Amino acid sequence: MSRRYKVNRSQWDSQHIQSLRRHLGLTQLELSDRLGTRQQTISEWETGMYQPRGTSATLLSIIAEQAKFNYEAVPTEKEH
Repeated sequence: MSRRYKVNRSQWDSQHIQSLRRHLGLTQLELSDRLGTRQQTISEWETGMYQPRGTSATLLSIIAEQAKFNYEAVPTEKEH
């Protein structure tokens, strides 16, 4: 049975990403290797230039859950 992860992309802001990386005790390069991306991408996420999306956001959520990283999902606001 596959497990589905619902990700609120706004949850992975620069502070959450940097906090997760530090919780894991990884450098930007080491985290980028785990995610299959470039170190520059991690840097851009941590400075707020860009936010992870799609698979990257899902992988961050999976890594956080496996590492028992305590983060709070930000509820989405429905527009009326």
